[in-house]
Amino acid sequence: MATIEVNGKAVELDEEGYLTQLSDWSEEAAAILAGQDDIELSDSHWEVIKFLRDYYDEYQIAPAVRVLTKAIGKKLGKDKGNSKYLYELFPYGPAKQACRFAGLPKPTGCI
Repeated sequence: MATIEVNGKAVELDEEGYLTQLSDWSEEAAAILAGQDDIELSDSHWEVIKFLRDYYDEYQIAPAVRVLTKAIGKKLGKDKGNSKYLYELFPYGPAKQACRFAGLPKPTGCI
């Protein structure tokens, strides 16, 4: 099983690079996972990551991209609740990649 080192602690990842334990998530872990994809997290990334973590806390599920886009549009505005904006931030798939950075399971319906 793959691991990343976060603050001197080995954190386990599944075969697709998602954290195996939600409790292992931290901002440092998110930054390391983003770095693996050559992404430096900006305030815009953090806004989506925080949204996803709050969504997961409320619904106990990681949203698929359509649900994510719609929910972000309601909460953060139309300019951010669209696929173009989200793909600019998370080019490997807004739901899939953003959930990985947020320490959440892979969204249902993602290949």
